[in-house]
Amino acid sequence: MKKSQKHTFIQKIGTFITLTFCCSASAEPNLSETVTLIDNPIVLQRADPWLVRHEKSGCYTFIGTSPRFDEIELRQACRLNDLKLATPKVIWKKKAAGPMSVNIWAPELHEVNGDWYIYFAAGDIDKPFSIRMYALKNVHADPMLGEWQEVGKIDTHLDSFSLDATTFEHRGKRYLVWAQQDEDRTYNSALWIAEMDSPTSIKLPVVAITEPTFDWETRGYKVNEGAAVIIRNNKVMMTYSASATDDRYAMGLIWADIDADLLQANSWQKRREPIFTTNENVGRFGPGHNSFVKAEDGETDLMIYHSRDYKALQGTPLTDPNRHARARIIYWDAEGFPVLQPSKAD
Repeated sequence: MKKSQKHTFIQKIGTFITLTFCCSASAEPNLSETVTLIDNPIVLQRADPWLVRHEKSGCYTFIGTSPRFDEIELRQACRLNDLKLATPKVIWKKKAAGPMSVNIWAPELHEVNGDWYIYFAAGDIDKPFSIRMYALKNVHADPMLGEWQEVGKIDTHLDSFSLDATTFEHRGKRYLVWAQQDEDRTYNSALWIAEMDSPTSIKLPVVAITEPTFDWETRGYKVNEGAAVIIRNNKVMMTYSASATDDRYAMGLIWADIDADLLQANSWQKRREPIFTTNENVGRFGPGHNSFVKAEDGETDLMIYHSRDYKALQGTPLTDPNRHARARIIYWDAEGFPVLQPSKAD
């Protein structure tokens, strides 16, 4: 092994994973300490995990998809490993009929202009897969307190299957990214972007920035969904998930230069190969739909994602509840891209 390579030693102790990094390398973790303990899974039976770290307190608020697809809950803890022990609070339940009455999927929690918003997807019980995106709002400083109010549907200017709204701010502009089917139904979903003119509305144009075209993106279903943005190393980087939500589910990466016009499709480049996939040797099946957050030190970048620990489903991808939320440290290669799956260790 060359001296410039990083040695990564991983020892499993129960459910804890101890990661020790040494030596210099082209893939540098942004660790403030040499040893970090993550007790995975961090939350059981919660797919599409989204984690917010509050700057003042350093504590976390967690949100994810309920395995029954019927409600939205929040939980808080000041240590990552305590999230699984935290008492969840249900802040909204599905309707009895009409819009928002079934398939409550992929809620995300965001602070925008000092208020809290939850973006989520839902269908109509009479048309369960007429999935559209909606928002809740809470003006309290603590999202666990105050009242959550419905603030309506997010109009994407395209009337088709849509889900997985996320938002980020860059260079004084706020953007919405989401997954949506095209009008001709040639795929299940692509990723679209638009500038927001309020926390719950966007303005034209809406631009498709990645469509499912590679083989690994079209296994079972033709899908690009579940976007998450991290801005580092002079790049706006966006992870996303693709294919059916079984063991074929995998994560990809697109990116734009930090000075690029993000509303131009040709500003975005795309990795041909996935960056995070099933690894049977470590019991990781169908990883995806991630978020990014700082670790407890306020410096180390973490990826929060879901996966199952077995391949043979208990029912279908939608009825099998055992997609658990997990965390892993991100480290960076010499070109400034995230490295998520070492070749010999996990």
